[in-house]
Amino acid sequence: MKSHSPMTNDIKHAMASFATGVTVITATHAGQDFGMTCNSFNTVSLEPALVLWSLRTASGNRAHFEAAGGYTVNILSHTQQALAMRFTKGLHAERFAGLDLARLPTGRSQILGCAAWLDCELERIIPAGDHDILLGRVLSFGVNADSKVEPLIYARRQFGKLSI
Repeated sequence: MKSHSPMTNDIKHAMASFATGVTVITATHAGQDFGMTCNSFNTVSLEPALVLWSLRTASGNRAHFEAAGGYTVNILSHTQQALAMRFTKGLHAERFAGLDLARLPTGRSQILGCAAWLDCELERIIPAGDHDILLGRVLSFGVNADSKVEPLIYARRQFGKLSI
């Protein structure tokens, strides 16, 4: 495994001060669901509706997400911290085992109970250093009908929720 330079560690420490939402990105390819936790998600454009997330170029998941041709961004609720951790390791079948899922018209999985979700068609993969940016066009989306569902956030290497 490649070790990080002191500068890389310093940048990671600085970036930990930036609070982000937490998502699980899911995709389906050849009848199998794939998913991983991601906090590098962002809105790009509203017209057309475009979003992005980034994935390490060396990730074993990259080929799955590219071959799937699209993905669903499941924006986790503050009660789904364990789910965020579950999607960081292990076999994909284990990650999805026993989850309450809805199957979207695209065939991709939506994790129920999330704060919101966006189903996206993969527009382009953009190389960016040691990561690739996966740009997606939003095909459909939804927000949890329970207005009390707060999103899960991550900052300073800890999970939390907003107090609004």
